Amino acid sequence: MDELVASPLQTQSVLEDPILLVGSIGLLLVVITVWQMVEIVDAYDRAALTVFGEYRELLEPGLNIVPPFVSRLYTFDMRTQTIDVPSQEAITRDNSPVTADAVVYIRVMNAKRAFLEVDDYERAVSNLAQTTLRAVIGDMELDDTLSRRELINERIRTELDEPTDEWGIRVESVEVREVTPSQGVKGAMEEQTSAERRRRAMILEAQGERRSAIEKAEGQKQSNIIRAQGEKQSQILEAQGDAISTVLRARSAESMGERAVIDKGMETLADIGQGESTTFVLPQELSSLVGRYGKHLSGSDVEADGTELESLEFDEETRELIGLDDIADIIGEIDEQAAMDVETMEQEAKAIKEGGDVGTEIDISDTSTAADSESTPESE
Repeated sequence: MDELVASPLQTQSVLEDPILLVGSIGLLLVVITVWQMVEIVDAYDRAALTVFGEYRELLEPGLNIVPPFVSRLYTFDMRTQTIDVPSQEAITRDNSPVTADAVVYIRVMNAKRAFLEVDDYERAVSNLAQTTLRAVIGDMELDDTLSRRELINERIRTELDEPTDEWGIRVESVEVREVTPSQGVKGAMEEQTSAERRRRAMILEAQGERRSAIEKAEGQKQSNIIRAQGEKQSQILEAQGDAISTVLRARSAESMGERAVIDKGMETLADIGQGESTTFVLPQELSSLVGRYGKHLSGSDVEADGTELESLEFDEETRELIGLDDIADIIGEIDEQAAMDVETMEQEAKAIKEGGDVGTEIDISDTSTAADSESTPESE
């Protein structure tokens, strides 16, 4: 208990000792002085030093020694800083009210000038950006403010460059975040947009129908041309075929008609030869046909002295013309075509049998010779 009572007394004795008190106060002052003399500046900052209110120097990052108790530091961030520009109401050149806001990116390039030339450079840049934003929008049409953001940004940055350079501030970029028209203007714009979309849809539909009609007409035209060309070619081929067929039929009919006339004539002559008369008269037409037919059949002729010429073979065209390869199939047609000539021959043969006046006189003994060679009819 005695020790506990003595402790306050001892403390009071120490405080009453002047040397000890002065030492404690001096130590405390030394600590405070050292604390005031040492200043640490961050790597991204710069600090303006004033002594008794007078600008002395710009402190670099790191440990700096300054006069104690009479010095003050003003720190500036040297990194890019963002300044938000509040929404501003403006009226465009075509009297359309809009609301716009923006963001300004700045950097302190000269801390001394930013300290000496302007009070609170951030607030100064923000106010300047607000007025510039309203001025730029007021000098543009509504459509430009909505569609040409890059132009607005560039014009605001250009307007801010000159005054901020004097403050040691560089405006790196300006971005207009939003430009909002009034409600009435927005409604009118929506109606205009809807009408424009309907108009474009109608134009596209009309163009599609027109293109479809053109392609359909072009296809129909090509189809008609091809069809007409085909019909023309078909008609040409058909006409050529008809012409060739007509010529062949005419030649075949001529040849087969002559043969039929000769056959009937020969039969009639055979009947006449069975009679008592040794002399009979042949019509001139029959004798001429007999000569030509014999010449075609034998392929030879008889000279004036009675010497036979060598037989010649029929070529394919001649055989087709006279019908040697298919004579059985056309015998009926030959009979029909030669009906009139047969009747004429029968009438002439009957007239000869009864003693006609016109004909050729041929001896019965020479009948075989007349059948094999060409005879020259003589008129009585």
